[in-house]
Amino acid sequence: MVRIALIGAGFIGSVHATNLAEHPEVEFVGVHDLDAPRAAALAARSQTRALDLDQVFDAQSTDAVLIASSTDSHADHLRHAADAGLATLCEKPIDLDLTRANEVVAEIGVPGAPMMVDFNRRFDRDHAELQRSVRSGDIGTVELVQMTSRGPALPPFGYIEASGGQMRDQAVHFFDLARWITGEDPESVFATGSVFTDPRMAHLGDVDTSAATLRMPSGALVQIDCTRRTGYGYDERIEVLGSDGLIESGRHRVGSVVRYGSGRVVGDGLHAGWFERVAPTYRAALDHFLAAITSGAAVGPTLGEALKAQAVAEAATRSLESGRLARISYPVLVSTPAR
Repeated sequence: MVRIALIGAGFIGSVHATNLAEHPEVEFVGVHDLDAPRAAALAARSQTRALDLDQVFDAQSTDAVLIASSTDSHADHLRHAADAGLATLCEKPIDLDLTRANEVVAEIGVPGAPMMVDFNRRFDRDHAELQRSVRSGDIGTVELVQMTSRGPALPPFGYIEASGGQMRDQAVHFFDLARWITGEDPESVFATGSVFTDPRMAHLGDVDTSAATLRMPSGALVQIDCTRRTGYGYDERIEVLGSDGLIESGRHRVGSVVRYGSGRVVGDGLHAGWFERVAPTYRAALDHFLAAITSGAAVGPTLGEALKAQAVAEAATRSLESGRLARISYPVLVSTPAR
């Protein structure tokens, strides 16, 4: 049994709490949140206890920490976990500010225990099979990748204000997938976008609809379209065109029943929201993290990989703001001894 403490009792924290409480290989030692009553309520629902931060980072009673708190607290919690020698699974991003995120990762150095950033889309069953097939050469040389991330409705405006913008919040998952699927670090990005929903988005310098094109060192192109509002459900899919064929991780419907009538065909629709579509990936990511702790398996996405995805997002944001192609500059990570 791996003893895991959770930091964060909001929506995503409650998702992780359910998975921790139900996992047969986990002893869920407790929950911490700045909002103590919220932490106590989630702890009671999960049949565990509320913790203070000293208890969370106590290596005598905890083996690992799952960080699902507000974004501005991730970096400090990662640093404390590294100091305590605890394995860590952290929601993305390490910090909204890439410079600070890079400084924290450099300070941690080579961690003494597994540290993973939860880019959970890697653990989607279909996306993972697509990646395996592409990397094994089943479709030859990758030439064109098309990715789609289309949400059903604009999130609450308070969330939008704190998100860092569509490139850093929504598209970043697919920047990570692009690197993971192709095995290449993009060289440049061109992004453009529009506002079709709330005009306040424009005042934030943000968009609700965007298209980004990445150019890879091999010459392959990756196109990513993101939309905050579709009106027809959550739509996520990936298509990879290679020199010898094509592979697709298609959109997920809520069912597979198709009704044929006179002059029309009616099928089941898409999931109502993003969470319904990706919920299983959080459990799969936890399984991967536990395997790294218990069997020494390689962990990923690593802190370094998360920084690279964030570097792409920063360049895409610059391109969106300037209307020009942006070169991508990656952090130089210096390996230092484990803390």
